[in-house]
Amino acid sequence: MRVDLKDEIFKIIGQIVTDNKLEAYVIGGYVRDLLLGRASKDIDIVVIGSGIELAEKVATKLGHNIGVNVFRNFGTAMLNFDGIDIEFVGARKESYNRNSRKPMVENGSLHDDQNRRDFTINALAISLHFNNFGELLDPFGGLKALEEKRIETPLNPDITYSDDPLRMFRAIRFATKLNFTIEEKSFEAIRRNKERVEILSKERIADELFKIIAVEKPSRGFYLLDEAGLLEIILPELTNLKGFEVINGIAYKDNFIHTLQVLDNISLNTNDIWLRWAAVFHDIGKPSSKRFVGNAWTFHSHDFIGEKMLPIIFERLKFPLHDKLRLVKKLVRLHLRPIVLAEKQVTDSAVRRLLFDAGNDIDDLMMLAEADITSKNYEKISRYLSNFKIVRQKLKEIEEKDAIRNFQPPIDGQEIIEAFNLKPSKQVGIIKDAIKEAILDGIIPNDKIAARQYMVLKAKELGII
Repeated sequence: MRVDLKDEIFKIIGQIVTDNKLEAYVIGGYVRDLLLGRASKDIDIVVIGSGIELAEKVATKLGHNIGVNVFRNFGTAMLNFDGIDIEFVGARKESYNRNSRKPMVENGSLHDDQNRRDFTINALAISLHFNNFGELLDPFGGLKALEEKRIETPLNPDITYSDDPLRMFRAIRFATKLNFTIEEKSFEAIRRNKERVEILSKERIADELFKIIAVEKPSRGFYLLDEAGLLEIILPELTNLKGFEVINGIAYKDNFIHTLQVLDNISLNTNDIWLRWAAVFHDIGKPSSKRFVGNAWTFHSHDFIGEKMLPIIFERLKFPLHDKLRLVKKLVRLHLRPIVLAEKQVTDSAVRRLLFDAGNDIDDLMMLAEADITSKNYEKISRYLSNFKIVRQKLKEIEEKDAIRNFQPPIDGQEIIEAFNLKPSKQVGIIKDAIKEAILDGIIPNDKIAARQYMVLKAKELGII
């Protein structure tokens, strides 16, 4: 089978390969995506010989503006042409040590290089030599696997996954992203080799999780991780949400299923992976807060419990610990607040406090709260979403009128000290908090004149003046 390589860069590389009597092939993800009709900005070129030397020849042909990044330790080189990253590597053969996913590498043939690929759909290669330019080399049936939407390994899956257990996550990522199925023997091999993830760095696992959660419908990836037994190893807090209990005929919903529905819901409206992670983590405090009281199930304080769990999870998974952690913690802590407002009559005071606590993250919080409505009762969903529109309108009106978002009280502690010739004390804090509360409750407007008048009033109540 011949594949039409339309991009001019392939003709240029092909000319150099032919003139220098080399063998070189486009291989891997670019070929897969080309056959699937998907755009790709990364091209991998494998050459029988030196990938670095071929890259340098190509750069010379393209002109002086093209630089080559050389990675001699890995025998690879990369250049960028017309916004496309092109990586050149010599064909290689790999063997593995049981205690490491880093292979021992030696020069090899094209067939050796295809043998070492993770999946048959990534082992497809297209010749660049003009004698057979565009010819597809498919020793493992990768084309058929593409047509049948199937993920399978070129060689024995137990060996493939044991040698490099990161491939288990990649299998799930590709199945999720492409909406493929993982071939049964391959999936069983993932189950058998799941404990091998212990040799992986947390950073590599996190990188795959970020890619899984970024796809159009990420719940499928998490279901596959769970079915494979990987999720309970890397994220037991999520699998702890599975199942339900029944007391006196009263049950609660399976919070694992609910959480993944919330994840899909929010993914319809945002590509921000941190908002998606907030959806994943928003109910992780429920298992430890679960109580059966008054003939009903309650999960009181699961928002605060979940918030306290997050630093431990982020540290374990090697997620960013600063702004991203703060954002997810805030969204988990506050995720019930808009729902409570949507259930009750919306008061200006409650809206001010929500604006004050959420600050610039109020829109993200509202998006999470709306995604959190997963009832099978469509009338209930419609009612909540309608009420959320009222909450959003109130938020807009209050913000325009009172400028509460991220506000700082118009009078600070130093002004209170100077006004009454006080020393730093508990009384200063009481007055400052009283001014803030009065603004949030709508007792006084958010301006300096009203705040000073209220400051004097509170000072009199405390006997300061």
